[in-house]
Amino acid sequence: MNAIPLRKDEFLETGPQGTQEGQPLLPAAAEEKSMPSASRLPLGLFKSIKLPTGRAAFDAIWPPLAGIGGFLLLWAVLAPLVKTSLGTLPGPGDVWSAFLGLMDENAAARISAAEAVAAGSTYTGPPTFVDQIFTSLETVGAGFILASLAAVPLGLVAGMSKRVNAAINPLIQVMRPISPLAWLPIVTMVVSASVTSDDPTLPKSFVISAVVVMLCSLWPTLINTAIGTASIDKDLIAVGRVLRLGWFARLTRLVLPSSLPYIFTGMRLSLGTGWMVLIAAEMLAQNPGLGKFVWDEFQNGSEKSLARIMVAVVVIGLIGFALDRVMMALQSFVSRNRTF
Repeated sequence: MNAIPLRKDEFLETGPQGTQEGQPLLPAAAEEKSMPSASRLPLGLFKSIKLPTGRAAFDAIWPPLAGIGGFLLLWAVLAPLVKTSLGTLPGPGDVWSAFLGLMDENAAARISAAEAVAAGSTYTGPPTFVDQIFTSLETVGAGFILASLAAVPLGLVAGMSKRVNAAINPLIQVMRPISPLAWLPIVTMVVSASVTSDDPTLPKSFVISAVVVMLCSLWPTLINTAIGTASIDKDLIAVGRVLRLGWFARLTRLVLPSSLPYIFTGMRLSLGTGWMVLIAAEMLAQNPGLGKFVWDEFQNGSEKSLARIMVAVVVIGLIGFALDRVMMALQSFVSRNRTF
């Protein structure tokens, strides 16, 4: 049997028009993969971005809008039926009108303050509603930061050591239910005795409110941090021992990444608790802020006071909701970009 010799040109097809003879042809799909067109890259990027369909967006939006609309309708119908010493309960329209009036007062105060500064004097007018909002936000921010600085490290230590946990757990369970109204007189006397300067760096009222917020809001963060630290997978701890990681390395590389969701859950609860505590403390101690605004309007007793109090109540709720959303966004950002 004679062997038929094979020639090289039988494996290399002659290219179509425009290709050199003897040059192997690549399949069209392979050629597209090896040399992607620049015009197709943006299209691929846009395809990777998935936008919700109109139906999905509608299904996500209509339930909260329906709930809010139903609440406003029920409020508008029932408010005129509620009689108080200051008149009928304000409806949504009355509250909106009162809010616009407060904004006009703030704008007028800003103009007066600018004129006083231009004349070389100091503006001595009372704080406006917007000023009270920022005062309360600054106070709760200071108290929340102090609470986090105290609660997170202590919670980490308690979660990593059973002896420390057993030592501080009775104190936590006793001090956690104490009302801010009970802390306020003690904190007021201690701060007043400690701050004796005629012109302190921070006003006494600010320090008192911030400390009360700290004392009442640190417990959720402390408890959740300790629970999250203690519930770390035992395999991770074993890996740390095998690698002979030191205490600080175990803390930063194993403990913190695993307990981060618990820590942020506790911080969200602490911030909400601190915001509620602050309003009560400001009302009782007459410290500047939204709580004092509510109390002053209640004592004023004018025909507009009830509507202005309702404005403050709505704003307090909206700010509390916004603070919680901010903490959720911060948790998502840190969890996605942590580099422990």
